[in-house]
Formats: sequence, C-alpha cells, structure tokens
Amino acid sequence: MSVKKKPLVVVTRKLPDSIETRMRELFDARLNLDDTPMTPEQIAEAARTADVLVPTVTDMVREDVINQPDCKLKMIANFGNGVDNIDVAAAHARGITVTNTPKVLTEDTADMTMALILAVPRRLIEGASILTEGKQHWAGWSPTWMLGHRIGGKRLGIVGMGRIGQAVARRARAFGLQIHYHNRRPVAPMIAEELGATYWESLDQMLARMDIISVNCPHTPATYHLLSARRLKLIRKEAYVVNTARGEVIDEDTLIKLIEAGDIGGAALDVYEHEPAVNPKLVRLARAGKATLLPHMGSATIEGRVEMGEKVIINIRTFLDAHKPPDRVLPSML
Repeated sequence: MSVKKKPLVVVTRKLPDSIETRMRELFDARLNLDDTPMTPEQIAEAARTADVLVPTVTDMVREDVINQPDCKLKMIANFGNGVDNIDVAAAHARGITVTNTPKVLTEDTADMTMALILAVPRRLIEGASILTEGKQHWAGWSPTWMLGHRIGGKRLGIVGMGRIGQAVARRARAFGLQIHYHNRRPVAPMIAEELGATYWESLDQMLARMDIISVNCPHTPATYHLLSARRLKLIRKEAYVVNTARGEVIDEDTLIKLIEAGDIGGAALDVYEHEPAVNPKLVRLARAGKATLLPHMGSATIEGRVEMGEKVIINIRTFLDAHKPPDRVLPSML
C-alpha cells in the first residue's frame, strides 16, 4: 500500500518550537532554524519548489515571484495579520490561495499601543535612561523636574476602528481618555455607545482637534501616507502621534521635520516606513526625549506567536483537505 506524500511547506523564519514540531509531523516542512531572513532569490526558489509557502510580514512575495513560469505554489499561508508583503491580486489571478492570521494579535498590539500612549506624555523612556545610562546625576525627587502631561481628560483620535482600534479604545477609556475615531464607516451603534466614541467622517477635522493620534489601520494602497504631509501639518503643536500599525501609513520624513520644528509634540513608534532601517533623525529625537522608539514589538508575546502558528497550520490543513481555509484573503477584501 502506497503512503501519500506529504506536501512540501517552506517556512521563511524561525517559529515557536511547538509550531515547528507540529509542522514536521503534518507536512514535509523545511524550517529556517537559524532565523536568517531569506533573500529575494531564496524566496523565488522556494516558490518554484514548495506546495505551500509560509512567509512572515517582512518577506516580500511580489508579482515577479508569483508569476514565475515554474512557480509551483498552491498556497501562501502568511504568518501575520497584514498581507501588504504579498501581491494578493497576482496570487488570486494565478489560482494561489492566500491566508493570514487575524484576531490573535489584537489584545497584544492594543496593550503595546496603550503603553506607548502613556510613554510619551509621561516621559517614561527618558526618565528610565537617566538611571540606566548615567547621562546625568539623579539628585532625587524635585517638584519641577521631569514634568510630563496628564492622560486623563485628553482626546484620543484613533485612525482605523477595527479590532485593534476598538481594543485600544477600551483601554484608553479606562484611563479617562475621550475616544474619537475615523474609519471608512462608523462602527455599530452598540459598539460606539460602549466605547463612548465620537465618529469623524473627516480625518482632517479629527486630526486638528486631538491631543493624541493613534494609528491602527492596515497598510493598503489606499492607506499609504494616509497621514500625509498636508494632514500632519493639521495636528496641534502639543499633540503626540502613536503608530503600532505600519510605518508606510505616515509620511515619516514630514513627521520628523514637524517634531524637530516643535510643530508636533512628539511621537511613539513601533513601526517605520523603511523597516528594518530606522531614520537616524528619529533616533536623535528619541535621545532628545521627543520620541519613543520600539523595534516592532507590538505583537511580540509568546502566546500570540503560538496562536499565529496554530492558525497557519489550520489554514494549511483545511486547504489540503479541499475545504475553504477560515482565514482566506481575497483582493476584494483589501
């Protein structure tokens, strides 16, 4: 009796051990044990040999990879919620199924967003560095030293009121922030009432009135530089910008110039327009206490990464069983 051949699944980065072990059990899995990012040439080669490719959000699977004459892929099971690293339209046209891992990262990313909302006004990183980096002597408590700004009562403007935006709103409301938001369409009345959220159809009008702006929308062609140079100039001088979504949503160069000029109060960023490169001017602003910078840590919890891997496995197994994967992504959804 013949044994059915396992499908070849190429995984581009190191995943949690429990996920890799399960993949080895279920598939002919080629793992990346040393976690060295694959080059574009290696990704192209994987597309020519694998049945299923499991990229991460930093692995570019573009049209030229998908439309290779000898591309063998039947499925791209993204290890991540965003799919801006994949040409979904090209994959769909070629009959390649694309999936992602939604919902599992919501709470973790919202936690980090709330941490950044607190960090800039209260100068947390700046204060910690005084003790850990020894740049100046700490003489003890003083009534006028290291003063920041109160959070309670301030207006928070959320750009993108999806799952993460709503989770941020719930946390922020507990801190006494007034919740405002811009979205393609208003959320359900019951959700708006629960969050005490005010909807702004005009992003321009909302930006001009907020104390803190939190970017929580996905990166799509429609949201590239959604916070453009023109819109950034609408933001109040005392306001802060927080971004845990995608760096491409903000015109980073203009944001830097406005902070340097004192026309925006500061920024807290977990993502950058040209990742993994970080603009040296942002680093200088961080050293001056005008920015808080993190290395794309928003969803970085053990629990979240394991749940992402479990979703990838479920999507692959469902697809291989000739059923519709639960997290399929179509061009019309973007």
